[in-house]
Amino acid sequence: MKTFKKAYLLLLSLTAFIYTANAQSKANIEVNFDKNIAPMKPIWAWFGYDEPNYTYMKDGQKLLTEISKLSPVPVYVRAHNLLTSGDGTPALKWGSTNAYTEDAKGNPVYDWKIVDQIFDTYVKRGMKPLAQIGFMPEALSTKPQPYQHKWKPGARYDEILTGWAYPPKDYKKWGNLVYEWVKHCVARYGKAEVESWYWEVWNEPDGAYWKGTQAEFFKLYDYAADGLKRALPTAKIGGANVTGGGTKYLDAFIKHCLNDTNYVTGKIGSPLDAVLFHAKGSPRVVNGTVVMNVRAQLRNIDGNYKIISKYPQLKNIPVIIGESDPEGCAACGMSTNPENAYRNGTMYSSYTAASFARLYELTDKYKINLLGAVTWSFEFENQPWFAGFRDLATNGVDKPVLNVFRMFGQMKGNRVEVTSNRMYNLNAILDSSIRKPQTDIGVLATKAEKNAAVMLWNYHDEDKTDSKDVVSILLNKLPAKMVSVTEYRIDTENSNSYSEWKKMGSPQNPDAKQIAALEKSGQLKMIGKPRKFDTTGGAFEMELARQGVALLKLDW
Repeated sequence: MKTFKKAYLLLLSLTAFIYTANAQSKANIEVNFDKNIAPMKPIWAWFGYDEPNYTYMKDGQKLLTEISKLSPVPVYVRAHNLLTSGDGTPALKWGSTNAYTEDAKGNPVYDWKIVDQIFDTYVKRGMKPLAQIGFMPEALSTKPQPYQHKWKPGARYDEILTGWAYPPKDYKKWGNLVYEWVKHCVARYGKAEVESWYWEVWNEPDGAYWKGTQAEFFKLYDYAADGLKRALPTAKIGGANVTGGGTKYLDAFIKHCLNDTNYVTGKIGSPLDAVLFHAKGSPRVVNGTVVMNVRAQLRNIDGNYKIISKYPQLKNIPVIIGESDPEGCAACGMSTNPENAYRNGTMYSSYTAASFARLYELTDKYKINLLGAVTWSFEFENQPWFAGFRDLATNGVDKPVLNVFRMFGQMKGNRVEVTSNRMYNLNAILDSSIRKPQTDIGVLATKAEKNAAVMLWNYHDEDKTDSKDVVSILLNKLPAKMVSVTEYRIDTENSNSYSEWKKMGSPQNPDAKQIAALEKSGQLKMIGKPRKFDTTGGAFEMELARQGVALLKLDW
């Protein structure tokens, strides 16, 4: 009898444990489609990269075509090295256009052939430059030698800091370079087109990329802005694209633009049509597992939003996060930086979904006019397959992360109110990231006139994909009782070229049949067929894998 009683009690305990575990794992989500928050601004439709010469190469053109097609609005593209001297041969963390040289007498010689090739590639696809005015041409640099670096992954980062990072020996020539460039763009693309672009000066002047003083950067900006406005008074320019932690520098830059004497005109103030800064996370390897830090990236945004919000003169000014990423070096692969192993699989996808949702929330909180957040991720031409770069595609095959942006592209109309018992609140993430045992099962939803979309993710800072959770979704107050539900999924089995590549045995020389299979697996995958669902008959239920992302497209 005692043995039976012990077994019975053990069974009860086990049943209670299973019930508790299930209760904890289930996510209860409600979407209130009758409660609008704000328009769904496509702040995600901005991308950037270091190596501008990849733009017009085979895989670069292919990826730009795909990016342009996934967005309902024109995509903005930012690239470094648009004024760097050289013959246009690409390399990691390098690029060149040879836009400016000088003859034997020191007279400027302008050559727009390569930079035109870059901008033509964008404009042809309906994309628009977030045109970076930089870096310093060799003929203008105060310390021109050495000029082109030979950096490779694993080398010291400061090896890239050569003659292009120094101030100009002649600021008037620098200003005239910008004037001639913008004038040329107006002649080539038309006034209305160039008016729709944004221009900005340099990159992270508070960090390694600028070898001058703060005052010299403000002077550089003033001369660039003056040259731009002389060529096209209605052109839009901004700065300072500081590093994520560069709040003090951004504050000083804003004060300069609002209150200081302009280095060119001698009058007070400098043109400021947009404010730009960067935001980066900080992954680490802990006990052999990559652990992300979404808190670091969101704190960067929070800190810079506070600076901008200090100035009543900047109320409603356009804000652009010039780089917004899980960490700081796209060209550092996982072989030299093991913390970057998150980039090939679904971790990058779920991180992107979870972080953009909080970006919308932070932007609402500060009432910031955020135009875009640049994902600094593109492609690296002729590199090994899945080398662990921070890229959207590898050798012309889309990686899982690109499918998150395909999902965003289907979210239109207004953002609506959502709740989830498993979604970390913003303050908790700003305090301690997403590190508790439970994952972040979050939701972002939109509603347009004839359709709606619900994005779901199952994210955790710790890069593990060994579990699934049941998700129950109440779709409240839709205009129609019956809707057609189309489900898309990104996980280890769906919309995942990396998983497919590993199943093939990780070939570095896949044949044509394998490449075709990889290309197909890199697209956003529909789960089954669209099906009818009665929104008044209870919750929609599904399973969502850890680090997975799902999109429910609702049509009526």
